[in-house]
Parts: sequence; C-alpha cells; structure tokens
Amino acid sequence: MRRRTGASAWAGIFARSVVAMTRMAAASGTRALAKTLKPVFAKRTPPPGAGAWIPGAVMGATGARQYRLYLPPGLRIGEHLPLMVMLHGCGQDAVSFAASTRMNRIGLRERFLVLYPEQDRLANAQRCWNWFDTDSGRAAREAALIMKAIDQVCLMHPVDKSRVAIAGLSAGASMAALLVTQYPARFQAVVMHSGVPPGKAHSTVSALSAMRGRRATKAPKLPSSTLKTELQPDWPPLLVIHGDADTVVSPQNGEAAVQAWADATGASAGRTRSVQRGKRYPMRVTDFKRRGTTVATLVAVDRLAHAWSGGAASKPFSDGKGPDASRMAWAFAARQFRSLV
Repeated sequence: MRRRTGASAWAGIFARSVVAMTRMAAASGTRALAKTLKPVFAKRTPPPGAGAWIPGAVMGATGARQYRLYLPPGLRIGEHLPLMVMLHGCGQDAVSFAASTRMNRIGLRERFLVLYPEQDRLANAQRCWNWFDTDSGRAAREAALIMKAIDQVCLMHPVDKSRVAIAGLSAGASMAALLVTQYPARFQAVVMHSGVPPGKAHSTVSALSAMRGRRATKAPKLPSSTLKTELQPDWPPLLVIHGDADTVVSPQNGEAAVQAWADATGASAGRTRSVQRGKRYPMRVTDFKRRGTTVATLVAVDRLAHAWSGGAASKPFSDGKGPDASRMAWAFAARQFRSLV
C-alpha cells in the first residue's frame, strides 16, 4: 500500500511515547506503562455509534503495541460473544480501519466484539505489519505479539474463545494468514483482503516481488520451529477477496492463496458463479470444497483496485462501490461458528 497522506501530528507523538513507555515498563512494570499510555489514548477519537471503544496495550519481544476493542452494548451476565480480529493495512491505524470497514456496525447488529491490533511506526515507518520478515524471525515475533493481544482480550472481556475469526487488508491480510499458520487451533476462519499468502516472501525485496505475483528467488528460511508456513489440513477455512484492478498486490496472490488451501486439504474448485448486488461492482465467487465442506472461497471483484470493498467512500484505501467485504467476512465467519454446534 502507498503511504497515506495528511497524517496527523499524533503519529509523531505516538512514536515518541512508545519509546518512553517501553523504557518505563522495563524499569517500573505495568503501572508505569498504563500511566504513559493514558495521554496517548486520550488523543484518539472513537468511531461513531453505540457501544464501547476500549483502549489496550501489550508488551513483547518486539516492543509495545496498542489495540482498540469494540464492545457492543447491552451485554448480559454470563454472556460470551464471538470475536472478530481486524488487521489494518499500511498507512492505516485502528481508528481509520474501523471507520473504513465499518465492522463495528455489524458487530452492533450481530452482537460480536471487534479487536483492532495496531502497528506502530517504530516497527514499520508505513505502519505495515512485517509479515514478510521471516529470515530474522521478526514476522513470527510480531504474530506472537498480536496473539498476546487476542489472549488479553479473551481474558479481560466476555469472549467465546471457540468463536474467533481474523481478517485483514493488504499487509494485514498477509499477517492474518501467517497468524493462522502459527496458531491454527485458535481461529475458526480467516479472511484475506488483497494480501499475499504465507510462504511467498522472506524479506523486503522478496515481499515486493511476491506482491507483483512473482515467485520468490529462494525458498523462505525457517529460523525456528515457531515459524510454520507449509500448508496444513487443520488450518481454518479461508475467504479471499481481491480486486481484479489491484495494481499494488497482484490478483494472482488471491488465486494462489485459495489454491494452496485447497491443495493442503485435497479440495476441488466448484463452478464459478457471477454475483452483483444492485449497482455495486460485480464479483465472481468460487468455492473450494472437500466432501461437501468449504475449505476456501475466492471472491474476485471486477474493477476494484487496492481498497477495502464496500468500505466508507470518504476514507483512504476504501471503495464504496464494491460489494460489502465486511458483511461477507462476518457471514463467512458466522457459518464456521454455526458448524461448531
């Protein structure tokens, strides 16, 4: 993704604050961390709508990461709700991604929590998740840090741990896919919107090649047993949404992702069907099934570039003319949740 222009002065404040809070946490523990985060969180404007917008943070080997959690109103005692994890793309943060995707609105209507982990500029100047940096092990460490945020939310809030799904855009999609390769038992569904499948890159240079749809010049190095990128049949079902007009991440990556999932499970592609809702861009949908069970679904959207399909038209990296990716993501996850019953 290209870098978003017109970023607020908060970005610089946040970068300096992360340095300060990391040092303070090492010296004084979590109380100092919370005290440092407080003025930073206060500068964030929550998305509109009913429900709670809760800040949080986690610490790990790669430093600190903030997150935002949407909690729908009217929770009942003893109630545990599904969790949708949303990973933003480059040039975005938790607030802008929530505003673009409007996933909170669906969470309000369908009653589920939405977690938005947030990359910081110290980890990547463009706020991209470092999904590609497998040679150094940073990709695996960053995935572990996101998983720590998920664990923290599951511990502190009324989450049904058996109903967790993850979705992402661009770099967020690639990190979402990588995350489920590391922790497949923790997720019931994964949604990749305009991303690169796992195992296609091992460095910045190879990531750029993979984004264009080219094969890596060498096989990715696996520095430790904690990084597993070979396809496994126990990975959760995959939904891929990709625009045919995407010039940032080649649509070939979407095709490669669903094919990899299908190859790992012995699934076969069904008949492609054309779908168009109202005046939105048409799409072609292909299901990959094994013994009647959908392993992966590819949604190829005509005329969609590198943007969240059906997102808020006024936001960057968002195209309001596309079919609603947020609705599709939740519907796909909900089907997997129902299969557990």
